[in-house]
Amino acid sequence: MMYGWLWRALPGPTPVRALLVAVLALGVVAACFTWVFPAIAPLMPFNDITVD
Repeated sequence: MMYGWLWRALPGPTPVRALLVAVLALGVVAACFTWVFPAIAPLMPFNDITVD
C-alpha cells in the first residue's frame, strides 16, 4: 500500500519514476549506514566480547 502511494506520488513517466525510486532507495541506505547503524552499534550484543 505504501509503495503504491509512493509510485503514484512521483512525477513523470515510468522510466523517470523508476530512477527516482532508485535514488530514494539509495538515499535511505546511505542514511542508514551514515547515521542509524553507527548510533545503534554500541547497543548490539555482538559487541560484547568476553572469554570465560
